[in-house]
Amino acid sequence: MDSVRSPEWPVAPLGGVAGNSAAARYGVPSATGPAVGRAGPPPPYQPPSGTGATSPPVGKPAAPPIPVKILVAGGFGVGKTTTVGAISEIAPLTTEAEMTSAGIGVDDLGARSTKTTTTVAMDFGCVTIDRSLKLYLFGTPGQARFGFMWDDLARGALGALVVVDSARLNDCFPAVDFFERAGLPFVVGVNAFDGRLALELNEIRWALAIGDHVPLVQFDARDRLSVRDALLVVLDRALDRATRDRSA
Repeated sequence: MDSVRSPEWPVAPLGGVAGNSAAARYGVPSATGPAVGRAGPPPPYQPPSGTGATSPPVGKPAAPPIPVKILVAGGFGVGKTTTVGAISEIAPLTTEAEMTSAGIGVDDLGARSTKTTTTVAMDFGCVTIDRSLKLYLFGTPGQARFGFMWDDLARGALGALVVVDSARLNDCFPAVDFFERAGLPFVVGVNAFDGRLALELNEIRWALAIGDHVPLVQFDARDRLSVRDALLVVLDRALDRATRDRSA
């Protein structure tokens, strides 16, 4: 790349910057030094005497928070995009596309859904837990035809939240099977649509045939605090697995 040379600015003519100075306008004798700009850097700030103000201690900068990758997975239309958007501290990255007539008979949301868009790649958001930990959330697509992306999205993840619609349990079986085969810690989060569940939690556990070691929680994908509590269960499960692996 060719170097770029700064232009050689001409000296300001009389009547320009020099002509608009205080000395020219008000007859004030001009001070020594350049007419425009400061001769040198400003003096360092000195706190007023007697205030007890002291300079902040100089030490090592705080370490950045540890990044933790968490997946938000589940069937089609169960609330994954809503979950990521409710908790993310940044504007979530979504890949929503309008559903067309080509998806009729392929993408079945059920009779009560009014969903008009669908995730075709992934959702992304993040949330800072504290100064030492930050969660990066990756929402998976729910359609079977985008299942090839799950392996890539799961790479490097420490845990997953499997979102479930209690009225459509069949849609979550592929997600549960995927994480069981991958050996990735996961939590089943039952999204309470309209504030209620179609089945009790113990009935859902029996229907999904998941063991007692898999946490099963109820949450509301639209509520930030509810999503936070579900993600903390995922984080606790991931940390427990990491601790046991280290001690083994």
